[in-house]
Amino acid sequence: MDFPTRHLQQPLPYDPSYEVPEEGEADTIAGLTEAMHGIADTVDKDVGHAPRGVHAKSHGLLRGELRVLDNLPPDYAQGLFAHPGGAWPVVMRLSTTPGDFLDDKVSTPRGMAVKVIGVPGARLQDGVGDATQDFVMVNGPTFQSATARQFLGSVKLLAATTDKAPGLKKALSAALRGVEKVVEAVGGESAALKGLGGHPETNILGETFFTGAPVLYGRHMAKLSLAPVSPELQALKDQPVDLEHKPNGLRAAVVDFMTEHSAEWELRVQLCTDLATMPIEDSTVEWEAPWVPVARIKAEPQAGWTHGLSVLVDDGMQFNPWHCIADHRPLGSIMRVRRAVYAASARFRAERNGAVVAEPRNLDNWREH
Repeated sequence: MDFPTRHLQQPLPYDPSYEVPEEGEADTIAGLTEAMHGIADTVDKDVGHAPRGVHAKSHGLLRGELRVLDNLPPDYAQGLFAHPGGAWPVVMRLSTTPGDFLDDKVSTPRGMAVKVIGVPGARLQDGVGDATQDFVMVNGPTFQSATARQFLGSVKLLAATTDKAPGLKKALSAALRGVEKVVEAVGGESAALKGLGGHPETNILGETFFTGAPVLYGRHMAKLSLAPVSPELQALKDQPVDLEHKPNGLRAAVVDFMTEHSAEWELRVQLCTDLATMPIEDSTVEWEAPWVPVARIKAEPQAGWTHGLSVLVDDGMQFNPWHCIADHRPLGSIMRVRRAVYAASARFRAERNGAVVAEPRNLDNWREH
């Protein structure tokens, strides 16, 4: 593939001074850890199984392959993507944001977590011995909280409503979807309405996903995106899904599609060229820079979701942007607090569920499920 490099601005090299710890960041980490623990503990007591503190419910569990594109421009051939034609197996987990297991009629933003397995490269100190690279994404280009402290406020709200008033949540979601339709009819879009339950009832496989917060990209700084490129997958964009009396209707839609079709996504990178308009410490700001394709992910027809896969992936794996090679270390306050909080969440799930949560080195046991 040839790339029109003449239109690309020179990206900024990373400098540690670009990251500025937020005041009271250690207290924020402690508060987030407590709130996430509270969500998982509440659900565990109600249903007898401890989930993730957020993105508890999976709608699709897929196996695929990531392949790096050939002839990338030098600034984009960094880290994992410095290996033209390199290919690695991936696990993909589709989810929605709440920490409790809600009816899909409570329609919230969607997530896509990708775990690349067998990745070469130097690791961070707490990841020595691992061989994975995780990309954790949602279907919006920005994060809803500018700072880690604001993120804590959102998680505390989730914790306060976990496993409470499911009927009221469905009614509120329906009302918010109506308001969101009005907003979109005049050319707008509200991340706040979608976050509260007003996300349109559309097929999760038609979404484009974004890291929202930045990561290192070799010597540069980047945000990443995963977009559908196979025609059958692109046809699902904004495609309605019937969720009436179907509490797991999103999952059923994934299973119906994946048992009959292959799916292919393009992994794209946006490099930081100007800190004034592309800040590192405020993930609510959408960067204005070209998206450049660096890899493809393809998933052949498969089950899409089974109970056995849920045990293997939902219980046995953790998706964390800090599972990374050093060249793709997360950046900014939102990412920094995730490091300890996600690790604590995984330990809690493992303890309560009697499961081993570990980084895979292969997917040999996938076929058994």
